[in-house]
Amino acid sequence: MDTIIENISNVLGQAFTLCGYDAKYAKVTLSNRPDLCEYQCNGAMAAAKVYKKAPLTIADEVVNQLKEDVLFEQIESVKPGFINICVSPAYLTEFLNTMSVSKQFGYVPKVTNKTVIVDYGGANVAKPLHIGHLRSAVIGESIKRIQRYAGNTIIGDVHLGDWGLQMGLIIEELRDKNPNLSYFDEFFLGEYPSEPPFTISELEQIYPVASKKSKEDETFMERAHQTTLALQGGNKAYTAIWKHIMNISKADLKKNYDELHVSFDLWKGESDSQVYIKDMLQQMNDNGLTYESQGAMVIDIQEETDKKELPPCIVQKSDGAALYATSDLATMVQRELDYHPDAYIYLADKRQELHFTQVFRVAKKAGIVKQNTDMTFLGFGTMNGSDGKPFKTRSGGVMRLEYLIKDIQEAVYNKVINNRDMSDEEALNIAKIVGLAALKYGDLSNQASKDYVFDIDRFISFEGNTGPYILYTIVRIKSILSKYQEEGNSILCDKVQAASSDIEKNLQLSLARFLDMIDMAYMEKAPHKICQYIYEVSNIFNQFYHSTKILGEKDKEKKQGYIALICLTKDILLTCIDLLGFECPDKM
Repeated sequence: MDTIIENISNVLGQAFTLCGYDAKYAKVTLSNRPDLCEYQCNGAMAAAKVYKKAPLTIADEVVNQLKEDVLFEQIESVKPGFINICVSPAYLTEFLNTMSVSKQFGYVPKVTNKTVIVDYGGANVAKPLHIGHLRSAVIGESIKRIQRYAGNTIIGDVHLGDWGLQMGLIIEELRDKNPNLSYFDEFFLGEYPSEPPFTISELEQIYPVASKKSKEDETFMERAHQTTLALQGGNKAYTAIWKHIMNISKADLKKNYDELHVSFDLWKGESDSQVYIKDMLQQMNDNGLTYESQGAMVIDIQEETDKKELPPCIVQKSDGAALYATSDLATMVQRELDYHPDAYIYLADKRQELHFTQVFRVAKKAGIVKQNTDMTFLGFGTMNGSDGKPFKTRSGGVMRLEYLIKDIQEAVYNKVINNRDMSDEEALNIAKIVGLAALKYGDLSNQASKDYVFDIDRFISFEGNTGPYILYTIVRIKSILSKYQEEGNSILCDKVQAASSDIEKNLQLSLARFLDMIDMAYMEKAPHKICQYIYEVSNIFNQFYHSTKILGEKDKEKKQGYIALICLTKDILLTCIDLLGFECPDKM
């Protein structure tokens, strides 16, 4: 269904046309002076320059065409040529009642039915998730859900780091620790063990030791390098170890992502794209795209419109090894063959912008993707501590993500158990739900590209612009509806009634804006727009709650209208938090 802004714009467009002006000047926006009106049109100002008339004259003519239109409670022209608009309560209630019975509240995106790859997560196998993985997972999951809500076919891929030097380092450290394992016996001819020679805990200890050793021991580093090449060349023993690493790492990563309510459609990694690299590079070479630079194979990406010089993209090192760019391009080859996507969305630290600029341009230049394929890099900022620097543990290390989640859940638990009368089990369950909401909302409420400060005390507050505040609002509505039903009433047939107060109308207007907001969040790939919206709705609802006797209202029809209104409020808020990737408990 059309939004209120679209409906008003259409009506104003007809009026502009009847007055002899182009309908394009009838653009309507939310009022920047809500104390004066709800919507505004500034088109008369622009039209005045074209038609050589005073803007107020044009605005007067248009308004005179619409004085009797039932859409408006008030429409007036004001100096120097603004058109101020308030919609009628009757129109607004009809609009909301249509929303309440429509699929997705009547939301129909303007651009949809696309197949979209969302590449997010970026975890490395054999390493635990740490807080550096939080933003990619949380933002990516929300982007995926918003895209899916808009009707696109979405394929979310974790794109694991599973094929680089880290594998050689792990294998060589394992050799040093357990040289008698069959994998290191060059004369071994049998089947390698089906059980891994390490646990996930042992594996996570192996890599840091190997990494440190490689920086101090050149011989060890060379061994790791040669082992990596051998693995990539198909060495049977090393491949068997690699499979063990993959199996136990994936299981552990899935468990950690589940804790975040983050899921992926694909669990592919860099290794899956390796079979495409040779032919891809050969084709690039045959098409004259590549040239040699200091022994490496590179491709120019510079375009005439660039305001600064961009370095060429290296697709093969001088020793014949592939790079991240090579792997990313080969992954696109695989994705094009398997899914034929219309669009790609990549999430990573904003400092990787040059890398993705290079990869996207090479992909189109080499014909890996079509020229009209929409390719978006969403670069995010860092999560910082109170000192403004990247968040660290008290000892100065990088915190494991599971510890961060536990810390915030424990803080919520202490808050709940000290202020509410409930069992430990119930408090723990609430803390788990509210803690995740606090963590995700604390991240998503910021524009993705900006850094933000992780403040656990602020994030878990039940007041202000926080996840717990949003959840508390929903729980409050659930409680009212539950009491209403306990009185023997049904909420199924209740309809929103014309507002009897300014605050009630403000709540109705805020709900009607859902359609504009969700389309903006979709088109701009901006979860923070949803956060801004639900904070606004929550604030207005709580003002309405404190100023209105909802259950105490004696007029039955008005009471039913209140119930229908807050029921729609609840449904919209629940939809929004689902798009952000968290849930709401039944009580708090």
